[in-house]
Amino acid sequence: MLPGRGRDGQVTRLARILGTRTAWTPVGDGEFFCPGCGGDRNYQRLTGHRRFTFLGVPVLPRGETGPVVECAACQGQYGTDVLDHPTTTRFSAMLRDAVHTVALAVLSAGGTCARTSLETATGAVRAAGFTDCTEEQLVALVEALASDTGRTYGDPCGAWLAIELHEALDPLAPHLAAVGRESILLQGARIALADGPYTPAEREVLTTVGTALTLDAEDVTRLLAAAGTPS
Repeated sequence: MLPGRGRDGQVTRLARILGTRTAWTPVGDGEFFCPGCGGDRNYQRLTGHRRFTFLGVPVLPRGETGPVVECAACQGQYGTDVLDHPTTTRFSAMLRDAVHTVALAVLSAGGTCARTSLETATGAVRAAGFTDCTEEQLVALVEALASDTGRTYGDPCGAWLAIELHEALDPLAPHLAAVGRESILLQGARIALADGPYTPAEREVLTTVGTALTLDAEDVTRLLAAAGTPS
């Protein structure tokens, strides 16, 4: 059969004559985590208008398409839901703030701010990214929180504290694997256990932490028990 003859040849010729083309228009830009590059990149948000083409020339509108997010580095195009994923920089900040908030909540519930608890809390907060954190700073923050709310050490987890925990943990939880969410709860548990067994207020705070991290009640119970078991 001669080249260009037959059904395949007809389809090829038709595709050269008739087709569609999309004209993209930038409508915004910013920084995002590119799934193609695997890192933070600049992006453009684009909307498109499709048109039928005849011999490569646009002739008839075919409607709108998009919007899409186009990476400035790899030119990959993705759905706008990709912007829901935090950038690496933003994710690090969210994780750091979450650990800091959990540490303060556990210390506030502990009733004493004992030296061993402070040392454990300071180590966790520093490891999360607040490298200059000191025990004195944590004590001052816990005392300031108690003063602002009229709450004393060892009180049950109040609504204000539950709100603080959910504000810090709710946005983070969807982007953490189970092991990452469990790690945050275990850090809080180790702070609570550093000066002795859990108090009722500490258990209540840690249960709130587990709920905000979307951990099942059974998993929370298991992790709190595991934190007190020597490895």
